[in-house]
Amino acid sequence: MIASVSVLAGCQNIVQTMIGESGAGGHNAENAETGSEAIELPAIEDLEAEFQAILQGASKEYIAGYAVDENFLMWLAAGYGEEVVRQLAWNVMDNEMDVNDWYELAGESIHVLWLRYCDDTGFQSYQAENVLWMACESSEETVISFTGDFNFAEDWYTMEVYKKKPNGLSDCITPDLMEVLQGSDVLFMNNEFVYSDSDDALPGKAYTFRADLDRISLLQELGADIVSLGNNHTYDYGEEGLLDTMEVLEEADIAYVGAGENIEDASKIVYVVANGKKIAFVAATEIERTTQYTKEATATEAGVLKTRNPQRFVNVIKQAAKTSDYVIAVPHWGTEGALYADASQRRQANLYAEAGADVIIGGHPHRLQGIEYYGETPVAYSLGNFWFSNGTLYTTVAQVVIQADGKLQFRFLPCEQKDLTTGLLTDKTEKDEFYHYLAKISSDVVIDEEGSVYNRKELSADDNRDFPYDSTTSTTSVIGGRDNDGFNIDIVGNRKQ
Repeated sequence: MIASVSVLAGCQNIVQTMIGESGAGGHNAENAETGSEAIELPAIEDLEAEFQAILQGASKEYIAGYAVDENFLMWLAAGYGEEVVRQLAWNVMDNEMDVNDWYELAGESIHVLWLRYCDDTGFQSYQAENVLWMACESSEETVISFTGDFNFAEDWYTMEVYKKKPNGLSDCITPDLMEVLQGSDVLFMNNEFVYSDSDDALPGKAYTFRADLDRISLLQELGADIVSLGNNHTYDYGEEGLLDTMEVLEEADIAYVGAGENIEDASKIVYVVANGKKIAFVAATEIERTTQYTKEATATEAGVLKTRNPQRFVNVIKQAAKTSDYVIAVPHWGTEGALYADASQRRQANLYAEAGADVIIGGHPHRLQGIEYYGETPVAYSLGNFWFSNGTLYTTVAQVVIQADGKLQFRFLPCEQKDLTTGLLTDKTEKDEFYHYLAKISSDVVIDEEGSVYNRKELSADDNRDFPYDSTTSTTSVIGGRDNDGFNIDIVGNRKQ
């Protein structure tokens, strides 16, 4: 709650007595113009008035609900400068509080500052759990890349081809695409198999996927930082296979979400700190909808986080929204082989956007599905098969770009999986065909030449940017049961014999 006007006025009088009528930044404009000696600002121990102004007047939203006290403000002044504290105090006293003030003044958001404070002091040490600190290529933007399904299972089509290639994975993922993956500031992938030496596949399940333990090196070669285990194949070899998988990922320093040793672990949030912002990643699975091969985690047993009752995942998203600047939700949902999102996906997307997800990126259908906005939240229903099947299918690298001004840019790189090799589409005609296809299967979006997607409903009438791909006008051939070469395919994207 904001303090009463009388309290704020009292604090403001004290501050003005200490530093003079110098303005919010503590600089005397008149002195600056005349060249006379500037007013000497008080030392840290003389910031009591500013401290009290913030502690008594800051709203809960302004401090993001953290237990901000004088110790934190002393730490902030010592590490980031007294001027930061003074400006925050002035903003509070003027009742012009915007949570982005912290980032604009200190170069880091309140969420990141609190994390550093806890790390430095040992206070609330649990805050440092599941946090990845990432160095970015540019200070102007943070590039987070996402791929669809990939499969390192030993007896699957992808690995049968891989084993025959003289240069291994670099013969299966084209060099330009590999450069995109490895050059991303954060790479998130859907790990739809287990790493295990177990021979005990679940009886009765049509597809069970197991990779040897040392195949984790392929994931490292791709440059993956985080994977989702919230899918319908991370329990293919029972609890042993899932536990093996988590252990291998931990040893490789690759974070995971969507599954765990128990329900608390399966519900965990992984945070990334990049360019002064804190980004939360959460994942869960709706699948399976009928037969329950994939076990849901319990208080004492390993499993996945399920969304049959979506409220649990909604609660995870809400918690992530309270403790981060951005929330990216990754649900495993939908119908295999379908080109369009179904009613369940749309219903869940609305719930997750309302809960605080800034971006929603789905998977499971094994086909590239379209994009839609729920309010300001973009939803990519399915990224399709990244490296998974032998059909010729469109796929993509979806990128969330967090710009220095805090705005999100959502873009799709045109890719195709063909002959069990995945690569970028660089030919102009092929790129046009991809983006027209993506626009056609999407709702109320426009796409520019670079693949950036915008909510068509939010464009102003005087926006004169060029959007050559429009969901309302793009025309292309959309065929559900066949691949791009016209061959009949099954629900996971393999050509029918």
